[in-house]
Amino acid sequence: MTDALTLDPATTAVVLIEYQNDFTSEGGVLHGAVSEVMDSTGMLANTAAVVRAARASGATVMHAPITFTEGYNEISAHPYGILKGVVEGNAFVKGSWGAAIVDELAPQDGDILVEGKRGLDTFASTNLDFILRSKGITTIVLGGFLTNCCVESTMRTGYENGYRVITLTDCVAATSQAEHENALTYDYPMFSVPVTSEQVVAALSS
Repeated sequence: MTDALTLDPATTAVVLIEYQNDFTSEGGVLHGAVSEVMDSTGMLANTAAVVRAARASGATVMHAPITFTEGYNEISAHPYGILKGVVEGNAFVKGSWGAAIVDELAPQDGDILVEGKRGLDTFASTNLDFILRSKGITTIVLGGFLTNCCVESTMRTGYENGYRVITLTDCVAATSQAEHENALTYDYPMFSVPVTSEQVVAALSS
């Protein structure tokens, strides 16, 4: 990007996708798979900086965790792909430490918790679109897990639904550096405006 990023806090929402202990924290079921890319981007510290700037500016902060009841009755009895790994690892069980949002990004007063996420696209099974439209939000800023899965799925639907989609390139992580870089290089520019956390902080602080 050659032009400076501009953001109107009144119409901007930062959407935090699956910043949960099973991904973010030592001992989390899937942490080992994403820790290398997390470390390479410094995503937790970068995301925390974005969230602080968003709250200070009056922008909306939204948390979109994925959770399942014990036994995973909400999804197919024969899951495959990424959800198969979630079930086999017993990840993101509602009420568990692993499903809890990491302490550094715990929801605060004024934040919004997006409910009902059971699959990859945050729009698909939640009240996200309803909340955004009700609040007059036209720009969504996305970060979280995985770069090439839930964040990318949400990005694509946001684009299709007419939102201005901003993706935080240093606030996302995948299970390999190759998958992460491939998504950022080839997919994100097609469906979003990829920027760094520093650019978003500057835009929200101006």
